[in-house]
Amino acid sequence: MEVTKSVASFFLCNSLEVKTVVKVNGKQQDIAGKSVAEYLISADYDIKRVAVELNGDILPKTKYEETILKNGDSAEVVSFVGGG
Repeated sequence: MEVTKSVASFFLCNSLEVKTVVKVNGKQQDIAGKSVAEYLISADYDIKRVAVELNGDILPKTKYEETILKNGDSAEVVSFVGGG
């Protein structure tokens, strides 16, 4: 059986599709390429009231803008709420 070039090309292209996934609070999300700050804002977090752990390390708030989420990263976002 001969595989035509177009069929082989179709399977090759589809098998090379790469999903860029970041796990946040245990859920996989397609947000690689965004900064931590961009993600937090898009997810409606109040940046002043959260702590972010990225790949096992606490990320200082001063690094949120410059830290770009990469494929395979794992983040935990913890929100602080007031009360009394």
